[in-house]
Amino acid sequence: MSANPNPFVSTFDWPVRVYWEDTDAGGVVYYANYLKFLERARTEWLSHLGLEQDQMARDAGVVFVVRRVEADYLMPARFNDRLLVRCRLIELGRASLSMEQQVTRGDQALLKATVKVACVQQTGFRPARIPDLVNQAFGALI
Repeated sequence: MSANPNPFVSTFDWPVRVYWEDTDAGGVVYYANYLKFLERARTEWLSHLGLEQDQMARDAGVVFVVRRVEADYLMPARFNDRLLVRCRLIELGRASLSMEQQVTRGDQALLKATVKVACVQQTGFRPARIPDLVNQAFGALI
């Protein structure tokens, strides 16, 4: 499994391997760790598009923060599973964006989520307009 070779695609897939540290005493992925998988995939998609979050913070003075997550846990993942986290942009607003995300193991859907991410000022965390560079990268995808 590897990330998509074309940076400007409507979905993005990121492979994740389940480590021991991701599991609970029963060897099942602890529910909150799925949020880490989702975060990694979103971050990697931005990077794949040439959008580094530390650079946006430095150059535009903005950061992205999760505002809302709605998740449906469908099946458990276990230690050493190879998973795929898919991201799909569903809404691009002036100061926020929403994505559908899914974690799969082969053909099995393990988790489905909708994540709303807000763009905020790096200092003060007040809502901020999404930088033009991000709009240009994501604008053609929806």
